Amino acid sequence: MGELEGTYRVLQTPGARLGTATPVGVSTLEPGQGPPARAARPAARTHIRVQLLDDSVEVFDIEPKCDGQALLTQVWERLNLIECDYFGLESQNAQSCWIWLEPMKPIIRQVRRPKNAVLRLAVKFFPPDPGQLQEEYTRYLFALQLKRDLLEERLTCTDTTAALLASHLLQAEVGDYDEALDREHLRAHEYVPRQERALHRILAFHRELAGQTPAESDFQVLEIARKLDMYGIRFHSASDREGAKIKLAVSHTGVLVFQSSTRINTFNWSRLRKLSFKRKRFLIKLHPEVHGPYQDTLEFVLGSRDECKNFWKICVEHHTFFRLLDQPKPKAKAVLFSRGSSFRYSGRTQKQLADYVKDGGMKRVPYERRHSRTQMSLRALKVDLPRQSISFSEGVRTPVTPSPTTASFCSAPASPPVPPGSRDFQVGSGSSETGPPAPGAWRPAAERSSMATAQPLRLPALQPHQGLSVESPQPSPSTQRSPPGLSPQGPAVQGPNPLLGPVLSDAAGAGMDDREEPKRKCVPTDEAYFIAKEILATERTYLKDLEVITVWFRSAVVKADAMPADLMTLLFSNIDPIYEFHRGFLREVEQRLALWEESSSTQATGSHQRIGDILLRNMLQLKALTGHFQRLHEVLTELEAASRRLRRLEALRRDFELQKVCYLPLNAFLLKPLQRLRHYRLLLRRLCAPVPGHPDPHGQDHADLRDALQAITEVTSMLQHSLVQLENLQKLTELQRDLVGIESLVAPGRELIREGCLHKLSRKGLQQRMFFLFSDMLLYTSRDAGGSSHFRIRGLLPLHGMLLIVLDPPVEDQESEWSVPHCFTIYAAQKTIVVAASTRLEKAKWLHDLNAAIDAAKTGSALVPPARVLCPLPRGSPNEASLEPESEDEAGGAQGSVAGTGRHRASTAAHVCWCRQSSVSRADHSAAVENQLSGYLLRKFKNSSGWQKLWVVFTNFCLFFYKTHQDDHPLASLPLLGYSVSLPRDTDGIHKEHVFKLQFKSHVYFFRAESKYMFRRWMEVIERASASAGRAGTPEEEA
Repeated sequence: MGELEGTYRVLQTPGARLGTATPVGVSTLEPGQGPPARAARPAARTHIRVQLLDDSVEVFDIEPKCDGQALLTQVWERLNLIECDYFGLESQNAQSCWIWLEPMKPIIRQVRRPKNAVLRLAVKFFPPDPGQLQEEYTRYLFALQLKRDLLEERLTCTDTTAALLASHLLQAEVGDYDEALDREHLRAHEYVPRQERALHRILAFHRELAGQTPAESDFQVLEIARKLDMYGIRFHSASDREGAKIKLAVSHTGVLVFQSSTRINTFNWSRLRKLSFKRKRFLIKLHPEVHGPYQDTLEFVLGSRDECKNFWKICVEHHTFFRLLDQPKPKAKAVLFSRGSSFRYSGRTQKQLADYVKDGGMKRVPYERRHSRTQMSLRALKVDLPRQSISFSEGVRTPVTPSPTTASFCSAPASPPVPPGSRDFQVGSGSSETGPPAPGAWRPAAERSSMATAQPLRLPALQPHQGLSVESPQPSPSTQRSPPGLSPQGPAVQGPNPLLGPVLSDAAGAGMDDREEPKRKCVPTDEAYFIAKEILATERTYLKDLEVITVWFRSAVVKADAMPADLMTLLFSNIDPIYEFHRGFLREVEQRLALWEESSSTQATGSHQRIGDILLRNMLQLKALTGHFQRLHEVLTELEAASRRLRRLEALRRDFELQKVCYLPLNAFLLKPLQRLRHYRLLLRRLCAPVPGHPDPHGQDHADLRDALQAITEVTSMLQHSLVQLENLQKLTELQRDLVGIESLVAPGRELIREGCLHKLSRKGLQQRMFFLFSDMLLYTSRDAGGSSHFRIRGLLPLHGMLLIVLDPPVEDQESEWSVPHCFTIYAAQKTIVVAASTRLEKAKWLHDLNAAIDAAKTGSALVPPARVLCPLPRGSPNEASLEPESEDEAGGAQGSVAGTGRHRASTAAHVCWCRQSSVSRADHSAAVENQLSGYLLRKFKNSSGWQKLWVVFTNFCLFFYKTHQDDHPLASLPLLGYSVSLPRDTDGIHKEHVFKLQFKSHVYFFRAESKYMFRRWMEVIERASASAGRAGTPEEEA
């Protein structure tokens, strides 16, 4: 055979090496030739539809295998969205539940059938204050989200509130009121469910919004919605351990628990130690100091593991966004085994986002308001106006006393108006770019026209920013309504935009380099404004104090079922109406101060710069609550009697007082309503006081203030006797728990006059003792040596027949080692003791009060101590007329009727006096009631370089420090007995204004106030409360 053309080649198959039959094939390739290389297929792409908040649908070309961040970036670029981290995309899973698109996970693993799916743009993180949204376009999208929630009945509210929200949305879309146009528009568009029934209310509210711009309407929608309980709430059905059906939700404050539509519990981020899930069970671990005697782990059961994990992811994202300094670093992957989820929040935190916008992260461009006849964008107009500067508090609360950071109270000053022909598009603080005038400036309803859509803008890569996160920022003001006859050039030529004006300076502290001098913001200069702001700050603290009873104690009582039903009815039927009244009063003051600040920032005068009408109306309403105030004495008496009778109730009270939220003795919170009335009277007196050079400083408001002062004076005069009795009863019951060895300290007619530390002379020298001077007897005690913080009774001296002798040593013997400075001798009926005070001033106070009490006992107005006041003491009779033989080492053997050891609150006046070797009188307690103050201060330690912004509450001779005014419990406290307040010296190195110094021995603190007025008030209040009155006058005499 001849040679054949070509060659034959055997093609190896995958099974050839395993011994399978080898198929024979024919190759037509020349020797040395190989098969041609395959052309690379283009990556498969798909079109994903996204429904925007205005219900329009955009199509995006994306690879299904790419991560979710690719799709998110395309959406943000097409929308020119700067504050994009507030938003997210959500899709429906197999169970028709909406779940968020994860940026770090492939789309194909999250979305079923991407070609057919429609994702939805939605707000993911709802800030507590719309003032934190620095872009008008962001607020517009938030308003659209709230419109969607209102229509889908997620944002549940009353019919009146729903109609008010719909009227603002209507104003933003159709402009000023026109009944025919409004009815036509409402027939074509639905804002609220069952809109026909609310049509008349919507039209009535819309009629009052003449002249309000779309941007102002958006802000009003956010301002109204943020005060609703369902603001930003997305329910997740679950059940507790008992199987009761509940709903879980998460917000900026923490994890919320609802039953039906009522919130029954809130777990703030500061109270949580760990969040985890195991199959269908969602687990919440609390800090030990939070849960107290109760369980430290709470368990909730969700419908499935996927639902549980989805809710856990939402919690992780909310905690990171609102609380952390920056996004956490991703976990390193385990080599062999992995434990737990690697899910982490991948976006910017709220503080990073605020810094990004403030530093000019993107250029502002106009935008289009779809479905609106009032097309307008202040986004191009507002850049030459003052932007609201949002400050934030520090992030994770790890230590008890947070590390000091720097802060600023002020925002950037307003830029002067510029001609409409040339506007500076100022971004941040350093760069500016000139652009054309903004198209679509505000015009009357008949002249409004649409504007072109914005050009797409590339979104820069996310950069980590150092900063702090916000937990509970300040309430923001409502916007000022513009008059109908606005200039056609728009708000930019009218002065500063009220939407961007200063707020109440109550934001949580913003970190700021100490070398920078903070810029001033435009705030009212009238003293009446600062007094009104003081009313607002103290009212916030007072409402939190009432919540200790109405919310926290009620929850503990209901859970433990330890209080009789009649006592519960008596307690809460009198406290709840008072609480509801003050909630409404606080809302009115917040709104008025917001409008006051806005009108001041726009240099306008009007009816908003007054407070007398609100005070007069509410002081008159207080008269209707007089009966509830008068029954507080009965409430306290019955509560004490029930606590002595029922061990479960007594144990519940003791455990509740150990919780952080109960930062004062429980009975002290029952006194707050009556004490608040005296505080109102003091503030109104200062409002009515004439200012030098201004005989009528507040104009027409002054008459209302005088009438309000007269009304509150009538109420306080009527309740003054009840307040004195309540304060004395509360103090006696508090001492009853502190003292060991006394059966019944509470007796009719007995009053506490002074408590404090003296040194008593015994065989072993001077021994520190705690003395309690009552109207009928003098008790002296020692600190219990058994490890508890109780005081054990060492002796009782009746005042009847008592004599004081003061023998000062000669001048030449004052330096002798045998002389005892500041001493005096007390001669009782059958006993004589020698005591010494720590200072000459302390000695004078004790002698004054002792002499006054002895004189009162001689007249017969004082009680004679009953024979069974004391429990049996270990050493003879307390009336034994000899020097005390025992020392501190022998004090542990005494027996008492009160259970001795255990945890106890060590911040009461008695314990502070023991540690500081000082004393407090009845007059001091009475003065401290009126000298209460709250507000933000910058704190600096002696050896630190930074300032830390804290919400500070001064009450009961103590400063309590919070991160923000919305926190439930203080971070730390500082008792001020023994401290002196002064101005910093040159050697302190403090070169800031409005700074005062607190010092006790080597302990030094510096505090900086936000204004000259608040600086004077803090100095005045602390000086009055820390400087003893030096007399034993009754509160009735002082009133």
